[in-house]
Amino acid sequence: MKRGGILNRHLAGALAELGHGDGVLVCDAGMPIPAGPRVVDLAFRAGVPSFAEVLDGLLTELVVEGATAATEVGEANEGAARLLDEYFPDGALALVPHERLKELSAGARLVVRTGEARPYANVLLRCGVFF
Repeated sequence: MKRGGILNRHLAGALAELGHGDGVLVCDAGMPIPAGPRVVDLAFRAGVPSFAEVLDGLLTELVVEGATAATEVGEANEGAARLLDEYFPDGALALVPHERLKELSAGARLVVRTGEARPYANVLLRCGVFF
């Protein structure tokens, strides 16, 4: 058994298959999941695991060259907005209307659903390379 890092075998395997430019949607329990991408549903109950916990874990495992979130996050979910600002400072986070984020999510290679029950706790990550 793995000692640390991501223990969920479905998520660990999906992350290992990602390449440069692939998209990973990290979403709350209410985000519509597009047809097509591989889905790893981590939701256990409302709020578990949280968006913050999942995003923190993923960012320790992935190289991310960019991220996109909904413009509405700033008004509707201050906690998620602060978290995204911390992780993606200095213009590394693109903001688009929520409907556009849903459209962009259809092109993701992986969707990771959290148990987050607050609105707009969603981000589309674009994978980078480690060299």
